[in-house]
Amino acid sequence: MQLVSLFQKIDVAEKIKEAPDSSYQIGVVIGSFIPFLLLIGIAYLLYNRAKKRNENGY
Repeated sequence: MQLVSLFQKIDVAEKIKEAPDSSYQIGVVIGSFIPFLLLIGIAYLLYNRAKKRNENGY
């Protein structure tokens, strides 16, 4: 069930429209970008590991 919740579509525009104040809006925007930043970080780490492994001749 947790895996399904990761793939649910989140309507950021609707959450911002219904936000009680501006600090909630900032939290929604930051929270929507965190998964993408994590994926970019993981991809970068994997790229560096593969690059170092290739340089060492493995």
